[in-house]
Amino acid sequence: MFVSPKTQSHVAIRHWADTEKPREKLLNSGPSALTDTELLAILLHTGHKSKSALDLAREVLQLAHNNLSELGRINARKLQKLRGMGSAKAVTILAAMELARRRQAGFIHKKTVIRAGSDAALFFKPLLADQYFEAFYVMFLNQANKVLHYRCISTGGMTSTVVDTRIIFREALEAQACKLLLCHNHPSGSLRPSQADIRITLKIKELGQLFDIDVLDHIIVSETGYCSLVEEGVI
Repeated sequence: MFVSPKTQSHVAIRHWADTEKPREKLLNSGPSALTDTELLAILLHTGHKSKSALDLAREVLQLAHNNLSELGRINARKLQKLRGMGSAKAVTILAAMELARRRQAGFIHKKTVIRAGSDAALFFKPLLADQYFEAFYVMFLNQANKVLHYRCISTGGMTSTVVDTRIIFREALEAQACKLLLCHNHPSGSLRPSQADIRITLKIKELGQLFDIDVLDHIIVSETGYCSLVEEGVI
């Protein structure tokens, strides 16, 4: 049985005409030919009883106000409130969003020398800007400001995260890093550093002096942009 796109609502995708099935459409015309809803439907694989995978995909996007950036901020619990959205489907969406972040960060990672706060913001923003919880990252660099590696030190709630300085300097010494660059996100969207942000920055900078490790900057990122504590004259 073939179903035209005009009458395919709530009908299982397997009954659609081959030219309209998202998978076949992608194979024949490439991924760019598909809508966001169709791409998401491929990830979901199946729908639920009276609704197709495309219907469920449409509901997911509506939950995110039809904004992929907003979709990246939605957690599994919220996704699973949709009927037909089990844990497997929710995990698949979250994994796809994380891969998208890492792909963006991987492109920027080719630029391995950090010369300014804007370079660091460009690096971290794809990883952190749309997270719904705070995460604190440290970038480890050599004397020439070349990135050795970076690591998420801690994650927390909507407004804060606990940073263990012992982890930072143990890893810095193991990597033989000469410089550090700190970064965390503000899920609220605010770019203003809190007093806690300033205190932990000054604490890490002071400890770094004991090991002859310089703290270059502390970057705060959100969807709206970034704030450099060096550029703001805080450190």
